[in-house]
Amino acid sequence: MRPELLNPLFAEVTALKGVGAQLAKPLEKLGLARVVDVAFHLPSGWIDRVPRDELDTADAGRVIAITLTATDYRTGGSRRSPVRVQASDAAGNIVSLVYFGGNSGWVMKLLPLGEKRRVSGKLETYGQELQIVHPDHVVPVEEAESLAGREAVYPLSEGMTSKRLAGLAAQAIDRAPELPEWIESGLKAKHDWPDWREALQRIHADPADAKARERLAYDEIFATQLALLLVRGAARAKRGRPLVGDHRLRDMLNLPYAPTGAQARTIREIEGDLAQQRPMLRLLQGDVGSGKTLVALMTLLMAVEAGAQGAFLAPTEILARQHYETLRTMLRGLPVEVGILTGRDKGRAREATLMGLADGSIHILVGTHAIFQEGVTYKDLGLVVVDEQHRFGVAQRMMLQAKAQVPPHLLVMTATPIPRTLTLAQYGEMDTSRLDEMPPGREPIETRVVSEERIDAVIDGLARHLSNGGQAYWVCPLVEESEKSDQAAAEARAEVLRQRFGDRVGLVHGRMKGPAKDAVMAAFQSGKTGVLVATTVIEVGVDVPNATLIVIEGADRFGLAQLHQLRGRVGRGGGHSICLLLRGQHLSETSRARLALMRETNDGFRIAEEDLRLRGAGELLGTRQSGEMQFRLATPESLTALLPAANGDARLLMDRDGGLEATRGRAARLALYLFERDSAVGLLRSG
Repeated sequence: MRPELLNPLFAEVTALKGVGAQLAKPLEKLGLARVVDVAFHLPSGWIDRVPRDELDTADAGRVIAITLTATDYRTGGSRRSPVRVQASDAAGNIVSLVYFGGNSGWVMKLLPLGEKRRVSGKLETYGQELQIVHPDHVVPVEEAESLAGREAVYPLSEGMTSKRLAGLAAQAIDRAPELPEWIESGLKAKHDWPDWREALQRIHADPADAKARERLAYDEIFATQLALLLVRGAARAKRGRPLVGDHRLRDMLNLPYAPTGAQARTIREIEGDLAQQRPMLRLLQGDVGSGKTLVALMTLLMAVEAGAQGAFLAPTEILARQHYETLRTMLRGLPVEVGILTGRDKGRAREATLMGLADGSIHILVGTHAIFQEGVTYKDLGLVVVDEQHRFGVAQRMMLQAKAQVPPHLLVMTATPIPRTLTLAQYGEMDTSRLDEMPPGREPIETRVVSEERIDAVIDGLARHLSNGGQAYWVCPLVEESEKSDQAAAEARAEVLRQRFGDRVGLVHGRMKGPAKDAVMAAFQSGKTGVLVATTVIEVGVDVPNATLIVIEGADRFGLAQLHQLRGRVGRGGGHSICLLLRGQHLSETSRARLALMRETNDGFRIAEEDLRLRGAGELLGTRQSGEMQFRLATPESLTALLPAANGDARLLMDRDGGLEATRGRAARLALYLFERDSAVGLLRSG
């Protein structure tokens, strides 16, 4: 239960004065549904307002505050014409105050003729004249002091202004209680940080206040580290059951090559984990093509050797079916039964799978989230392997673990290399393994950056590639956030390519029905089609060894991690592969740096570190995760700088300062609720 002390902060946003149903809409677009969301919606910048007694062309481009007297109104012929107010300063210099929208009555009320007003706005030159378009403040002279010298600028949505948000933030802070201190006193003094509530007040009043911003970021990181420590402790205290395999099934495997050193090391680590009474909680990071599937297979076989069942969870239907086919191929001739269950499996096939799970005749089940729905019962689930961890919320993993009689062992895998900082920030409760070697035969992929103006030459190159028996992917650009527009871009590109290559062009996008998508993928995998035009649905896991060329259109619109994932679709069958990044003409500095790095390296871990450095705050893992902990106050830069101290401080609290029951611990408990890491404490036990 959330402590009552915090209830005023967790009230609906409509509890703030002046917020009705109409204003709640633009706030909702910003994700501000509760008072605490408004308090934590920090300014992204500020405007410095320069006080002036006289107008001066040297101030053009600056925001000034000056006392003016309206001398004349000028309105155009139509209702939509701008209203221009002629006004003069104390020395008689003239400026035009311009208002668009044609409401002259309102403007005349705001600036009555002959009366002095304190006016603030950006001074500009227009021909020989000075003007201020839409002054941001016009107040009676006696209220001049209400115009702050520095004003916060907030991230906004349509229908919302920074002034309005600042007013709501002030109300939100008024509702915030004084809270006891959870930071260790020596650390707080060393950094000269203000108290929590004071920091919140200061950052909204002066967005340049570095100490206040740092304190709030630290609090959020500290709460996260403490939550992860508690989860780790809870996981360590759980009693599962050891799974000790006897090698009989693994020895029967006929592998095409010996495992790499990294694979062998990881398999040994996992074998050691499974032999413990305490359930395994391990994160396996492996770059695209580093051989995670083999590690997953070995882990599943260890569980089957020990008499338990294994579940292999994949994020998409395409990937689940691919894993199913891969496992069946690798296990051919072994006495191991593999089943599949996705949302599409219905009728008799589904019934047969459910019966096989319940009576234990299916040893390994591969599937999408359908494998933990109601009605799916395991005889003896001992191990859960989750592929592409970041696609699953924690709650979904918990549901799957609830299918076991005792907590199962858990291996989560990701091909999105996560920077070390974020591994600690997001997965501090897990043991981690890294596959940092490539299996033999994987050549680095040659990456070239080409201007979109040369698209005709790229299509000619594609024609030569196809005539030599090759296959290729063509990935269409991200269009804002909308799947529909991504789909339209893909359909248009497929149409252009079909005019040249006919029915050798396949198309796959996120809005296609499962069977249609499968049919297109099957045609590409069998070589019937030569070019697969796709949106980013192919980002994860599609495996066609003969595809040795990928063209990524609008590459400057993708993040580094995503480009790296997409590039990993080629180079899977040995031999030389090429990735062409088609870029627009007007590149930002960040886009230029991203593309240069892609050309320079195939190392996913280096790319992940750079991605974190180049990207602003916000999407820390490249996706907004469902059910995962998100950072609102901490930026990637502050995470890197403050995480070691926060981790150390959280450990100190638990090891030396009496845990959550002592004085500082009770304060830290409030921090867990304030930053909503309390649910994480319950949820993250699933990993």
